Amino acid sequence: MEEDVITPIEIANGPYRAQLLNLGAALRRLDVPGRDGKPADVTLGYRDLAEYQAHPRFYGAVAGRYANRIGGAAFTLDGQAFHIPANNGANNLHSGPGGFDQVFWHLKAHDGHSATYSHQSPAGHNGFPGNLEAEVTYTLERDGLAIRFRAATDAPTVVNLTHHAYFNLEGEASASQILDHWLQIPASRYTPTDPGQIPTGELASVEGSPLDFRTPKQLGRDIGADHPAIAIGHGYDHNFVLDAPAGTLRRVATAWDPTSGRVLEVHSDQPGVQLYTGNHLAGGAQGTSGATYPARGGFCLEPQKFPDSPNKPNFPSSRLDPGQIYEHNMAFRFRLAASVAEAFGG
Repeated sequence: MEEDVITPIEIANGPYRAQLLNLGAALRRLDVPGRDGKPADVTLGYRDLAEYQAHPRFYGAVAGRYANRIGGAAFTLDGQAFHIPANNGANNLHSGPGGFDQVFWHLKAHDGHSATYSHQSPAGHNGFPGNLEAEVTYTLERDGLAIRFRAATDAPTVVNLTHHAYFNLEGEASASQILDHWLQIPASRYTPTDPGQIPTGELASVEGSPLDFRTPKQLGRDIGADHPAIAIGHGYDHNFVLDAPAGTLRRVATAWDPTSGRVLEVHSDQPGVQLYTGNHLAGGAQGTSGATYPARGGFCLEPQKFPDSPNKPNFPSSRLDPGQIYEHNMAFRFRLAASVAEAFGG
């Protein structure tokens, strides 16, 4: 089938340009102007399209059916146990081999500034119940990229879709680390994990810990701190419990690169956001521009339900029943700033 060939398309709006792939409905590149007026690709990707299948790293892909981790690679729904692949030690990560990042999505609609991809995930794929109809729409707007997820099922199931873009706001061609980037996350709590990075079920305060990003700070400031959460993640790889209620599109994180002046604001209507600082990026194939990325050469801000929600009744539910529509609206919005005060509003 023609759709089983990795095929790029482009969308644009003003100074913004994006390249999308049908494999994983992935964002391969996103060109954003800096303070010098010149656009640069701010997302990580592979130069060789074949590498997206040969050595998957979730670059710019849709993660699902269930993004993040499910403990013990199993969950119970209405008294029935479902077993899914253990691809992260004893646990499941991003739904296992052949997850949404590694399937070919159907290009449903495409015009100059937007594109919609759809995918039909059959019941039983990787052990998940229900035939799931999933859809993602990318729209380049005047200040960045809006992303809309929708899904429906014919049997009770669990769903958690997010976008797995890796950002380097200095530009992916710089092959620089992101430790000088500044970050703010409006979250007073996070979900501590066991050594396998499965949440314990506790919602812990970030107060006095390296995970306190309520006041903007550089990513590198505390990334090597002597703290159990940092040791488990080998840096940042944590879910933050957002202060503002879920269900309404609001800012969930702001990042700023002082070199280029680019500011990224992430917006979402989900209850949590996962920060990952690319701790294991070193040693990969060439990036989009031909550069080789170092460890911590990009960061991810993934809005979503909490990890292991299917096994944690006190977490926001990820259940989807027939007749319901799963929705997740999010956006990557950009502007320029010359200082910390300008980037973060004082």
